[in-house]
Amino acid sequence: MKKFYKILGLFSITIFSFYYTEKIAIIMQNKSPIMQSINDIEAAYLVPAKDAFIDGDYITPGINGQAINKTKSYVNMKSFGVFNKYYLIFDEIKPDISLDNNKDKIIKQGNKLKNSVAFLLENNPSIIKYFEQNEIKGSILINESSYSSKALLEQINNDKDKYNNLETLLNKNNLNTNICYIKSLSKDFCLKQNKYLVEESLALNSSNFIDIKKQLTSGNIILIKENAKLEEVELLIKDIKFKGLNIVPLSELITEKN
Repeated sequence: MKKFYKILGLFSITIFSFYYTEKIAIIMQNKSPIMQSINDIEAAYLVPAKDAFIDGDYITPGINGQAINKTKSYVNMKSFGVFNKYYLIFDEIKPDISLDNNKDKIIKQGNKLKNSVAFLLENNPSIIKYFEQNEIKGSILINESSYSSKALLEQINNDKDKYNNLETLLNKNNLNTNICYIKSLSKDFCLKQNKYLVEESLALNSSNFIDIKKQLTSGNIILIKENAKLEEVELLIKDIKFKGLNIVPLSELITEKN
């Protein structure tokens, strides 16, 4: 029994020693001029997260915030012995109301603060070729036969009959966006796949260019129907650029990463 208490005492002393050493290290770290400089600019670099907005069955993604990871930033600068803001390390702050916690909701609009729009393309070879040749970012609704591991545009699984086969191909090449277009595959089907549920906010067809142009705004997910006219797509893209909006892949528009 005496041996047991002796071992227990040594163990307690060891634990206390580690705890005490850690506390001393934290105190010394906080007294360091480097850490004091980090503390001084901490508030200036804090970017609060913006919550996703939920309206019934629909959700507009939020945006992650950021904060300085003071300990990692301190360690990063310690070897130089001086504060340098270029060696700051940041942590992402997730919104309290987040897209990932509400994957049963439908996204039909990206966050307006991103100042961007995204194109979702049906199978129109001339329009797809135009996007590729002009290096315009877009996302294509594909099936197993139209999939390509070397595609220049983002690919969205839209093949209900061979969905799992296409998932395997996309995963194999790290091309899976985990986006599910509910207008083609249905909400129930997409929910079972545990994907982000997406539908368009605007749909350009062969006869509604003027209406689409009037409604165009930041955050739009613009579906380009198979019967859309290439010349009107070109005009729409010019109008987007004139308004100072960026064109990004669909996965980038809906992500909450900053």
